[in-house]
Amino acid sequence: MVPDWATPSRPLDGFGPLDRTRVEDRLDGLVDRNRFTIAVVFPVTGAALLLASAWNWLPPVLSFNPLLILVGVCVMRLPLVAGLAPLVDRRAAAGIALVTLYAYAIEFVGVTTGQPYGAFEYGVSLGPMVEGVPVGLPVFFLPLVLNSYLLCLLLLGDHAREWWVRLPVVVATVVAVDVVLDPGAVALGFWQYFGETAFYGVPLSNFGGWVLSAAVAVAVFDAAFDRTALLARLGSCPFMLDDMVSFVVLWGGVNAAFGNWVPVLVAALFGAGLVVTDRFDVPTRPRWVAE
Repeated sequence: MVPDWATPSRPLDGFGPLDRTRVEDRLDGLVDRNRFTIAVVFPVTGAALLLASAWNWLPPVLSFNPLLILVGVCVMRLPLVAGLAPLVDRRAAAGIALVTLYAYAIEFVGVTTGQPYGAFEYGVSLGPMVEGVPVGLPVFFLPLVLNSYLLCLLLLGDHAREWWVRLPVVVATVVAVDVVLDPGAVALGFWQYFGETAFYGVPLSNFGGWVLSAAVAVAVFDAAFDRTALLARLGSCPFMLDDMVSFVVLWGGVNAAFGNWVPVLVAALFGAGLVVTDRFDVPTRPRWVAE
């Protein structure tokens, strides 16, 4: 049966005659024309602004400006959004909604009880906050899981067909993503942990918490998305993992600036994975530079 993402010109359920295919094609074109800007310029600029904020080199109005942070993250997510958009049917949308609710719930529990990540508090507003939880949390969390899932599908090849191989590997990859993210975020002052912090200011309990949160999110996404359709889309959409490129550039750079060399090494391994899967093919110069 032909997957519904391949059906030409279909309306979005509940949105009348809106031509979904045309919207998706325009988004694809927008991302494809601006790959260098999205996958390289934005993370490099973001890393520079974050480091300048942490080192008090910027005026207060620009230092850790929550609007700049949220907009920058949303722009870097565009390749993943554009790549997944044609695959989002009712089941996938329900899965995304479920993981979104779960992300809010476990973050609220984490902020108020210190479980399962360890006691911590935010030091920087990552956009609007409600009850100590960023409203934009899904924009930060869900792509980490989805990028890990997509990269593992490519790296595992035929082994990805077996759930008992696929799911543990993806969960481990999501935890490895946090091995890069959390030390960099702590160094910047995004959040702070209390008690014993054995790994660059991060308690080991945090990674146990990420095993739990990743396991739930990965299982839901695995059930929600059609793997055959995902692989087909990965094959036809060269920029689908550019958000992971941005992650390597941004957080690899931030960790290097603070001398967090283990996270830098893990970020480099993700970069190697992107190279091996022929995904690190962002243009080497901006489109506005003449040939």
